Amino acid sequence: MKNKLKRAILLFVTAIIAFSCSQVFLTGRKQMLLIDQGQITSLSNQAYTDIMKESKLSTNSAHIKMVREVGNNITDAVGRYIKEKGSDRVLEGITWKFDVIESDQVNAFCLPNGNIVFYEGIMKLTNTPDLVAVVMGHEIAHALAKHGNERMSQEMLVGTVGQALSAYIGTENQKTQALFQLAFGVGSQLGVTLPYSRKHEYEADKLGLILMAMAGYDINVAPGFWERMSDGKAGTMEFFSTHPSDANRVKQIRAVLPEAAKYAPSKL
Repeated sequence: MKNKLKRAILLFVTAIIAFSCSQVFLTGRKQMLLIDQGQITSLSNQAYTDIMKESKLSTNSAHIKMVREVGNNITDAVGRYIKEKGSDRVLEGITWKFDVIESDQVNAFCLPNGNIVFYEGIMKLTNTPDLVAVVMGHEIAHALAKHGNERMSQEMLVGTVGQALSAYIGTENQKTQALFQLAFGVGSQLGVTLPYSRKHEYEADKLGLILMAMAGYDINVAPGFWERMSDGKAGTMEFFSTHPSDANRVKQIRAVLPEAAKYAPSKL
């Protein structure tokens, strides 16, 4: 009886995985997305509200202007590309919003619903539009690649089967909410604190460079930015604990520059 139950559960989970396979925007990597996008967006909206209740928006007009201009330039370029390719589904559940928080934290994050937040502390390191675009492109890439949904889906599978299935079919919304908090660290601390996997980070690096190029920013500043992050001097900064960097990562970023450059607008 136990063996039959195990086989039934295995078949059911296998079926879920088979029917939930998707492909990442531009990279084509296959990924497993088990959570309904509507749930992801709803949870992201609530997380954003909770974060902003504990935060103070920046009044630094220069920082706000730069972040919003770069964010809008990149997302406009992405929108044009997606429309041209007929891939509108990529933007499902995403509404772009750009904020700067008054804080010395050297950090930035993007929720799966497209809410992107820069802390004033990171503006000291991203003091040009091109450098802001390095971080902005990376964060936008996480949202477009559905890394949040993928991470939650992975958490479902490493939990007990019963919890995973109940969260998947939506009978216990609290479990889905708990998965979101587990995946993003929302609730116990200000902001989003948990790092993505190396795989997700490398993918966001690549996509981020492509998005930068689409919007006409100088992608050649990216290796230097991440190189500074991997030299040990920034080891205690929040952004670099949640966005792990290393020499191999910088090497991979350099390697993808020629491919990303192909997406730059033609100069006629």
